[in-house]
Amino acid sequence: MTDLATNVPRLVSPAVQAEAAAAATLAAAASRVVIRDLSDVAELAEVAGLFGSIWQRGAGAEPVTTELLRAMTSAGNPVAGAYEDGELLGACVGFFGNPAEASLHSHIAGVAPRGRGRGIGFALKLHQRAWALLHDVSLVTWTFDPLVRRNAHFNLAKLAARPACYLPDFYGPMRDGINGSGESDRLLVRWELADPAVSTAARGEPPRVHIDVDVGVDADTKVNGAALALSVGLDGGPRTGPADGPVVLVAVPPDIEALRRTDPGRSRAWRHALREVLSGLMAEEETKVVGFDGAGRYVISREWST
Repeated sequence: MTDLATNVPRLVSPAVQAEAAAAATLAAAASRVVIRDLSDVAELAEVAGLFGSIWQRGAGAEPVTTELLRAMTSAGNPVAGAYEDGELLGACVGFFGNPAEASLHSHIAGVAPRGRGRGIGFALKLHQRAWALLHDVSLVTWTFDPLVRRNAHFNLAKLAARPACYLPDFYGPMRDGINGSGESDRLLVRWELADPAVSTAARGEPPRVHIDVDVGVDADTKVNGAALALSVGLDGGPRTGPADGPVVLVAVPPDIEALRRTDPGRSRAWRHALREVLSGLMAEEETKVVGFDGAGRYVISREWST
């Protein structure tokens, strides 16, 4: 397929682009915001300020600066903002990645407290998906803290992105109100924008991974035949178990951000336990993280290639 205006082969079909645009429009309407691409300096300054307030940094110490955003948009990279009655409630920033993969890296996205719980983050990601596909980009990558349960659920269960690799202390100490000053481990995820599972998720029907505890099975070591390699102990800390079998579950605490404030030692124990267990499993050649279940556990399969 070729764009007749430029004589450049097109990588993404118009049907997929149209589907993505329609899903993004519906998501924005459902969250009661208008999402648009930004390039004006005043708008970009507002985005920088929003991120500074979300990550609890003072003026001049925002996660991204106005100048950087201006340079990025001038180079053709996307910055999108979600507005309600002229008020910026959320934003999403990306930049082009590996040219060989036709990829975009989604660097940072956030929603103001007043806009949370309405699906604005979902709408921003679907806007980013539609923008990328329109520009013949079929892959978006980003990183997130694998200990944050709500982000794992959002990325893996709601968006149908899939982890690619575990990155220990990726950013070094971040020293903000969300990450604290500890080690900044991250999961790198790949969002294959034209994948049928992603298209289905964009319509509000994410893939479901649900495992019930069998009656008579030791819930401390096995869940429906799946091995519990990491679970939440009675004291709220990490409890390791055997990682044997074709399906392995790796749990995270219910609220690691609260734990960082109330019990830094236990939060560090979780960081090191998850790094050892999850990164070890992901390093195995025949394993794949296939989802995140409703109980707050990564689901790892050793049978995905068969």
